[in-house]
Amino acid sequence: MMICHWCGSEHAQPARRTGYWELPDGSRAIEINEMPSVHCVDCGMEYQEDAVIEEVEDQLMLIDTKNLASPVTFDELMAVPRFLKKNYFKL
Repeated sequence: MMICHWCGSEHAQPARRTGYWELPDGSRAIEINEMPSVHCVDCGMEYQEDAVIEEVEDQLMLIDTKNLASPVTFDELMAVPRFLKKNYFKL
């Protein structure tokens, strides 16, 4: 059972949705398909949980984004080899 962070409903469900992300260098935005998301049946809100947001942001900081395709699926994005093992810029 999932709880909707927006309305508190117990009818939230896992989903795969499209998200849009600005690259860390600000050069452009990309479309990320099939992102792990939450969909609330009651209020209609669709969103990504904090852990998924952090995972995407870390990955975008640690890969070469110059040749990154758009759209890209979440799984394809996460499979791009990293320059660094972790995000050393995070506090």
